[in-house]
Amino acid sequence: MIDDFLAGDLAVVEEAVRKAAAAEIMPRFRQLAAHEIVEKNGPHDLVTVADRLAEEHLTAALTAILPGSVVVGEEAVHADPAVYEALRGDAPVWIVDPVDGTRQFVRGEAGFCTLVALAHRGELLASWTFAPALDEMAVAVRGRGATLNGRPLQAGSPADAAVLEVATSHPDYTTPDQKRALLALDTEGVRPRPCGSAGLEYLAIARGELDGLAFSWEYAWDHAAGLLLVAEAGGAHTTVAGEPFRIAGGNALPFTAARDAATTERLRRLLAGE
Repeated sequence: MIDDFLAGDLAVVEEAVRKAAAAEIMPRFRQLAAHEIVEKNGPHDLVTVADRLAEEHLTAALTAILPGSVVVGEEAVHADPAVYEALRGDAPVWIVDPVDGTRQFVRGEAGFCTLVALAHRGELLASWTFAPALDEMAVAVRGRGATLNGRPLQAGSPADAAVLEVATSHPDYTTPDQKRALLALDTEGVRPRPCGSAGLEYLAIARGELDGLAFSWEYAWDHAAGLLLVAEAGGAHTTVAGEPFRIAGGNALPFTAARDAATTERLRRLLAGE
């Protein structure tokens, strides 16, 4: 079933993502009322009516596109953490972040996106990263490469002796222990900065505009789409323990992704204190 689906026209998924954004996200961009913004776990963890309605829209559309599939969405897991267990099951799983970069969305900034990835038994198969305010759609299919608005993406490699530009977990989202681990990147030859939308940071790596990233949290909806996008653009990723990132969780953290394998290993060694 899943092989037949992947062999078909995946543009139907892209269209579903675009329709969800057009119906539920963009009409509310810069139009949110105060009561449509809610704190989930604190002042830096926000959810809006656009997040909830876009996820509902995508859940209905994606499960109709691939019968027998299930959805693990950020808002559904917030309501019922048991939903996350579907990542360990046998059904094909759509991993959805309806508005990645909610803080930017709330502030009326364009740096947010919708993330959708398709996985089966822990393997990432396809992903869609859509920045509706920028009209940018990045698509990756396992073994078939990555594109941005239909054009091939190649991450390339940093120039020799170049200072590495690296996005890291935003200080607002890190514990003291995580901050200490990420401080290892504040060294000669590396220029770390706090991340914005995780999905757009992965896209920046895939298009060769950012050299790498290092994150200290592992929620699948933030990373699944971007990890496949970077890999299909020629990049790589690893946890601090030197293992592939597992979308179902249980990873040694922090983990890193970068434009090529050599840069990924350089960042991993710094994070590991080697």
